[in-house]
Amino acid sequence: MATFGSWSLLLALVLSFYTLGAGILALYRRADRLAETARRAGIATFIAVLAAAVALVISVLNNDFSIAYIRDHSNIELPVAYKVSALWSGQEGSLLFWALILSAYAWVVRIRHTVDVKLTAYVSVILAAVQFFFLLLVNLKAHPFSLVTGPVPADGRGLNILLQYPEMVIHPPMLYLGYVGMTVPFAFALGALIMRYPGEKWIHITRRWTMVTWLFLTVGIFLGAHWAYAVLGWGGYWGWDPVENASLLPWLTGTAFLHSVMMQEKRGMMKIWNIWLIFITFLLSIFGTFLTRSGIVSSVHAFAQSDIGGWFVVFMVLTGGVCLFAFVFNYDHLKSENKLESLVSRESSFLFNNVLLLVSCFAVLWGTLFPILSEWVQGNKVTVGPPFFNKVNIPIGLFLVFLTGLGPLLAWRSASLEGLRRNFLAPAAIAVLTGIALIGGGMHFWKADDTGHFYAWMAIVLSVFVFATIISEFYRGGRVIAASTGLSLPGAVWQLTRRNTRRYGGYVVHFGVGLICIGFAGAAFNQTNERELGFQESMNLGPYTLVCQKYTHDDNPNYTTEMAIIDVMKGGKLVTTLYPERRFYKANQQPSTMVANYSSLREDVYLVYAGKNMDNDKPIIKAHLNPLVVWIWIGVVVMVIGTLLALVPNLSAALAKQRLPAAAEPKHKETEKPVEVGD
Repeated sequence: MATFGSWSLLLALVLSFYTLGAGILALYRRADRLAETARRAGIATFIAVLAAAVALVISVLNNDFSIAYIRDHSNIELPVAYKVSALWSGQEGSLLFWALILSAYAWVVRIRHTVDVKLTAYVSVILAAVQFFFLLLVNLKAHPFSLVTGPVPADGRGLNILLQYPEMVIHPPMLYLGYVGMTVPFAFALGALIMRYPGEKWIHITRRWTMVTWLFLTVGIFLGAHWAYAVLGWGGYWGWDPVENASLLPWLTGTAFLHSVMMQEKRGMMKIWNIWLIFITFLLSIFGTFLTRSGIVSSVHAFAQSDIGGWFVVFMVLTGGVCLFAFVFNYDHLKSENKLESLVSRESSFLFNNVLLLVSCFAVLWGTLFPILSEWVQGNKVTVGPPFFNKVNIPIGLFLVFLTGLGPLLAWRSASLEGLRRNFLAPAAIAVLTGIALIGGGMHFWKADDTGHFYAWMAIVLSVFVFATIISEFYRGGRVIAASTGLSLPGAVWQLTRRNTRRYGGYVVHFGVGLICIGFAGAAFNQTNERELGFQESMNLGPYTLVCQKYTHDDNPNYTTEMAIIDVMKGGKLVTTLYPERRFYKANQQPSTMVANYSSLREDVYLVYAGKNMDNDKPIIKAHLNPLVVWIWIGVVVMVIGTLLALVPNLSAALAKQRLPAAAEPKHKETEKPVEVGD
């Protein structure tokens, strides 16, 4: 299998090189037959890369430890699911996986070339250039089929213990689908700019691509946050780790692009912004890949240090140079057709939204790179911790939440003050009453030692403002349709949503953002306690009492386990029993924790088996009480539902009318009123 996989990768490299070279020549000479051969070679590239990936997975499943990569990232007793995940658990395999996903995306683009033959030809060449770079890496610098020198070991060294968790079978592929997927809209944007593509059709073609890859990236980021919460045992879900930050950066710019692109579609504005937003999003995706592989940062998420980082630096510099050259050469093609007419308009809210997202992106990038830059300049590494990131990004995030609620209340071009007052009054009043109720319920943020409680109060109040705004939008539109069709209000709201899935799906996404914001607010009220907990001993955690019933040991072929059995009591009644454990993996000879967590809508009781006191053999239990965390995960699910809804094609008004039951048809059609469902 090693020989087959090596030859498959070499074939893929040759095919991608032909796709790149023949594609450029075909565009220069306008040779359609040559362009077709380049397209077919690009399709064949996917088949060759897929063959190599399948060969590696089969080798892992067959415990072929003659392959160095498999020796280092698998072992005989590893469960099958984790053996498959070995494909992306190390440097060489993850780069092969990167190349596989990119080839798959490029395959889809090339088989759908009839959408716009000429534009797709440019896109295919750009995708081939990126493919060629990654295939060069896996053939020359990070070969996944390199053989072991010397005797073949009977067993492997095992998978990284932190990756032996069910979510880690899903989390990296989701992140890769997001990272790699950003290459497609980048290729369309660069291709459209180079060929001076008329109109905004390239945006219509790539909008769904961008939304899908943004969705993958969103899910990947939050799966990683949940993994950190459930596995690492420090009681949190986001620590501003450099690799965490690297995944957030393209998400921020991608989110800005998805918002501002609507201004280009509807008003012909922000063309320069949009081109550079998608360029930067792609470059930040490559930067994130570089950060995990270069060894320049210390992170639990990063791969081992290697000299591969220089390749990424060269690639990013060349890519940035091509983008800059194409922009300067075609600058006059990007002139806006309209100008901002009023600060009180939907355009201005999108503009402010973009500025804030970019400021946040720059702050995160600066904080991530500052230790590296300080070491280069001063010779010693100055670490930038969570306080810096929180101080900068929390106020920005709160202002973004406010804009999320304000945006739907504003009209395009210019909003009248009377209309704004009418639409703004009820959601604002509900938000203010919520804030007063929180204070009355005991949230006295002015007594806190820092601003954390105030920010939490603001987060909840602004989230309620968002909820009220979105609900009012659905209610107003649904009421108009119900009055004109005879449908019930829920039926009218559903039809309203189907008539403009992009707009109302976006509202659902924003609703999810509000739920996540409430979940984040709970972090200001976390409580922690730690102590040795012997048999029948107890400890307090907020309103809960934790009683250790016993502790036990277990052994299986992959690891041994020490486990505590702890009853969680509240008001003298048993709430649940939790089983925090500490594992020792045999192949790696490394320990790991498995968190026990009782989660409710109000709070999480989160227990960690931190080890044993060797003097008295008592387990050390670290307990966290984390309010509102579950709303983060609920909010992510709502965001996914909203994004999927936004991807569904609109139901035209005419078709919607045909689907109405006869009894729902209004008796006096001349009295019907038009329904406003536009963006």
